[in-house]
Amino acid sequence: MTVHFSFNGILPKVFMKIILRILVGIIIVFLIVIAVVMGPYTLRLQHFEASPAHGYQADFYLYISPDAKRAAQSGKSATILVQPNNSGINSDDPEVHRNDAWWTGFGRYRIANELGVVLLVPAFIRPGEDWFIYTHALDRDTLTTERSDLNRIDLQLIAMIDRARLELAADGIQTDKKILIQGFSASGMFANRFTILHPDRVKAATIGSPGGWPILPVAAFNGEQLPYPAGIADLESLTGMPFDAAAYNIVPQLIYVGSLDDNDSLDFTDGWDEESAARVNRLFGEDPISRWEDAVEIYHMSGTNARFLLVDGIGHDRKALQHYSTEFFKEVLNNE
Repeated sequence: MTVHFSFNGILPKVFMKIILRILVGIIIVFLIVIAVVMGPYTLRLQHFEASPAHGYQADFYLYISPDAKRAAQSGKSATILVQPNNSGINSDDPEVHRNDAWWTGFGRYRIANELGVVLLVPAFIRPGEDWFIYTHALDRDTLTTERSDLNRIDLQLIAMIDRARLELAADGIQTDKKILIQGFSASGMFANRFTILHPDRVKAATIGSPGGWPILPVAAFNGEQLPYPAGIADLESLTGMPFDAAAYNIVPQLIYVGSLDDNDSLDFTDGWDEESAARVNRLFGEDPISRWEDAVEIYHMSGTNARFLLVDGIGHDRKALQHYSTEFFKEVLNNE
């Protein structure tokens, strides 16, 4: 007697079950990895929506590091670190900039953990229609525009900080009125200029590669006026407040750039008007590194508490230079 075995329909089912189990296993592993990587950030992150009633018209994110919470529990005040957003994209869609701000926070939350601070990241838009308003660099147009959602975003940021402090206090976390602020490239320009505008609110600032030229804390050079953002000649007429040199000069600052960095915002009209850019080029040099020594000298002659660092062999590379910022903030916080 001959016995015939048929595997038709059996093997495909077995293989399908195996494949299904493998896929389920991969998905489970993927979800575990996501939870491990993202969990520490997302579980401590708070999202605040735009609130014109509170003085700001963009969302912001707040991350509370474990050490900041522990410090509050022991009766100490925590410090807020502001990281201005810099999406690098012109878009009038707030969601584009919210997504970028979220990921910016994710990229910096370990720094907040290392410093034991609260991290605040605004989600200001960089407009598409009014492309010349370079919000992420806090350019001149942000001080003069009549667009209510973009006007005086420096004051909107202060309103965000104050709202965050109130919310944190309600949760038992007291915070210092003065902030740390850091930035690189456009956000470095923002940090640089915000410190000029509001030195009374800044505990320390680190400013990386600020678009080829850090704003000078002087009104003129060699008899020529330096309007904002080249200098502070017309700061009072733009803001209604005079430059507070005494407050500014006590703010510890680190201004740093790589020796190979050729990123120059003066080449673009969305951050500078042509006349001001041409004046900086004529007075100080036509590229970031050739202007460096003049900036160093003028800052020091003005009595500022600024440290300049030119890092050999590095280009426009934030990640390669971030540790200088972090170590500087550690020094400031340890000396409190």
